[in-house]
Amino acid sequence: MLRRALSSLATTALLPVRGATLLYRAGQAHQHFFQPVLNGALGDQLAVRHDPRAIALSFRRGGHDVAVAELGLSERRQKTVVFLHGLMGDELIWQTGFQDAPGGPLRYGPRLAAEAGCRPLYVRYNSGLHISENGRALSHLLTELVETYPGAIGELVLVGHSMGGLLIRSAGYYGSEPTVGKSTAKTKQLRPAQAPWLAHLRTVFLLGVPHEGSYLEQNGLLVERLLRRINLFPTRFLSEAIARRSNGIKDLGQALLVDADWQQPDDPALPRPRTVVPLLPGVRYHVLVGDWLRAGRPQALRDYFGDGLVSAASGRGQVFGDETELPPGTAVRTARFAQQHHGGLLHNAEVYQYLRQWV
Repeated sequence: MLRRALSSLATTALLPVRGATLLYRAGQAHQHFFQPVLNGALGDQLAVRHDPRAIALSFRRGGHDVAVAELGLSERRQKTVVFLHGLMGDELIWQTGFQDAPGGPLRYGPRLAAEAGCRPLYVRYNSGLHISENGRALSHLLTELVETYPGAIGELVLVGHSMGGLLIRSAGYYGSEPTVGKSTAKTKQLRPAQAPWLAHLRTVFLLGVPHEGSYLEQNGLLVERLLRRINLFPTRFLSEAIARRSNGIKDLGQALLVDADWQQPDDPALPRPRTVVPLLPGVRYHVLVGDWLRAGRPQALRDYFGDGLVSAASGRGQVFGDETELPPGTAVRTARFAQQHHGGLLHNAEVYQYLRQWV
């Protein structure tokens, strides 16, 4: 009895120490998220001030930016899978997680490399910038990739979670734009040639992407305007604080993918006119959406909350719904995952099996 009592007392006394140790380990494991979270919230302002904490869009390896020329890709014509994180995320979400069981299954990137023989590449970007700014930069990065390694890049697959999927669509828009040729004696000529990476693109996976905008940002904008109209010192202070959220977050409200959409004057009484960004010809799109609430809940409620951050309608996207409007050679497949929340789409066994089947 005495031994048991002493053992219980020792266990109780050590609980705070064990709790502090666990908290410290969690902090250390998640330390890399500080900069991405800061950039997601205020990244546009950091970039304007040339703050060294502002993230530059780049491939990543071993926790560091890697120039395209230093990737050292040598395997001939290898299927290459490029992963793009969402708002306030980074490339490690595709590779590991603090709560993952030791020795458990790898996450999507390393697992596809091991089981499907793919070449995974990870991109990190400043998610506080306008989506169109990052989309254009992504198109340039992919162009540099295929031009630097013309023999190493085979089929190109893009995987985007949340905002990352919007970047993919924006990059496709800017990669498809006619480019301005060299000046001639009379005028500048438009060349219809597309960005070279589009010739390699075959498959796009879009996980929990708010194609029609995020209801959280829409509600945030409504609160900001409501507080401003009340026009008291406390409400003005709060509305100004909310208004300082990044351009990337603001773009999520209507999923603005093109410069012209956010450059036009904002009319509080009307939604911004939004440029329709068509799907790319010859590309297979896989639209993966989560269904967070249980099946017993009313369908309208389940559709509104979707995966907890993206509604069902926004996750499916109108542009993917009409098969008669698809470009030549384009295919769309939608998959819905029951009782799966927004973040869970990043480490779900069923989602991985879907990727493994169609990659």
